[in-house]
Amino acid sequence: MATRSDEIDRLDIQFRWGGYGFRVLRCHLATFSPGKIVRFHKHSEYEFHFIPRGKGTVIMEDTVHQLHEGLFYLTGPNVLHQQEADAREAMDELCLHIDIVPIPESDDEESWGDPWERHEAENCIQALNNLPLRPHVDQYNAMSWFLSAYRAWTEGQPGAFSSIKQSIIQILLRASRMSSVPNATFKPPSRNMNEHRFRIATQFIHDNYAQPLTLQEVAERIPISARQLQRIFREQGEESFSAYLENYRLSQVCSAIIEGQNPIEHIALEHGFASSNYLYYVFKKRFNMTPRQFRIQHTSVKSSGLDEKLKEMNRS
Repeated sequence: MATRSDEIDRLDIQFRWGGYGFRVLRCHLATFSPGKIVRFHKHSEYEFHFIPRGKGTVIMEDTVHQLHEGLFYLTGPNVLHQQEADAREAMDELCLHIDIVPIPESDDEESWGDPWERHEAENCIQALNNLPLRPHVDQYNAMSWFLSAYRAWTEGQPGAFSSIKQSIIQILLRASRMSSVPNATFKPPSRNMNEHRFRIATQFIHDNYAQPLTLQEVAERIPISARQLQRIFREQGEESFSAYLENYRLSQVCSAIIEGQNPIEHIALEHGFASSNYLYYVFKKRFNMTPRQFRIQHTSVKSSGLDEKLKEMNRS
């Protein structure tokens, strides 16, 4: 970072984390020559200071604190402070200036696990706001994430923005661990395991329905016993595993018959039926017509009504 110390300052980095919006104003390496003084000032944003080399002092409000390699302190928002390098030794400082603003909660966030992230972000900001106004030893190694962010951009790493975002979040999280506020635990919502297992089983069926599938094989993928999986299918309102598999195969066969011109024999093998004769038997039993009669009857069906028609057949 010494050669291109303000490289990340040139980027307009803003992102959302939990219930907050973050905008990076500055993220750079500054060097204080021996004896240099930065007079009393304050910022409306959060300003994180890490000392990777040298020594000096910082005055926060009315208290003078000694600075040396490995220390960190936070000034802001609106903390009056003055910095001074040692009279005989230069001091380097990694600085992160970041605006943090609350964002109103939206209606669709809960479905994608956002409550967990919102809690972590909220807990982090609360801890930062209660960080004692003094230097701290960087015992959780937040300082190294400046270099991670810098490398992500200057080395052209794939997903550089995401890497920088995660680096900034790591700086905040690791700094917050030095707060006087205890790290409140949060238990994420627990799953209904039978619903979860049913979802895994049906997704596996959808992905592999054209291959021979057995109840035992799908159960092993979860993994649970075949008897337990059969019970879950019934619990979720399905007649049985085999009935669900057959119905799904038939729905795909119906789509293939309506949408394409492949022979019925080809469609049967392509969609998991051992032979066209078996498909004829199952199809006629299910729909009271043969696949060819179904094709003739639905040749004129408009594509816009296909989805609803298939849903209707699956419900019957």
